Amino acid sequence: MVMPKGLTQTSSLIVISAEVVEAAPNTFTSQTVDLQLNPLDQEVFVVYGVDIDCLDPNLQPGVDSTVKASVSTTRRTTIGSLADSNVVGMNRIAIQDNGVTAVRSDFASDSAPSTQLEYLAIIATNDFFINIEGTNNLSLRSASARLYGARMKASASIYAALVQSEILSQ
Repeated sequence: MVMPKGLTQTSSLIVISAEVVEAAPNTFTSQTVDLQLNPLDQEVFVVYGVDIDCLDPNLQPGVDSTVKASVSTTRRTTIGSLADSNVVGMNRIAIQDNGVTAVRSDFASDSAPSTQLEYLAIIATNDFFINIEGTNNLSLRSASARLYGARMKASASIYAALVQSEILSQ
């Protein structure tokens, strides 16, 4: 695999798993995951893939319910979407129920880009975030995420640009 320009790989493939549970039903909740990067060595985490799994919404006759989850490089106050530069991936499960029939729809962003890009994202600050929010659920919903990537050392100019870009994407 070709390394992104200006970066030198310092680890083999790393898999990081984490989970978030809503603080209360239907309440946006975010969980911080510490990457333990070393900013003095200009260390970044290059994300090659992400998987996100949500607990299903509660099925209630006549009620539409959803569960949405995302992984982001910076703290968010909403789930966001793939249109947001700090969202690495997302998952959404919706159940529409008219009291007679229920229809389920699922969306999950690809765990790897279909265009064979070298990576999904570069995390230059020390954390990433798993976010969840349900709508019209009776109980707490949860989501788990798994990031696949490697630690890399960035040149000084690349590191400064990555950190500034990430902070400005909040």
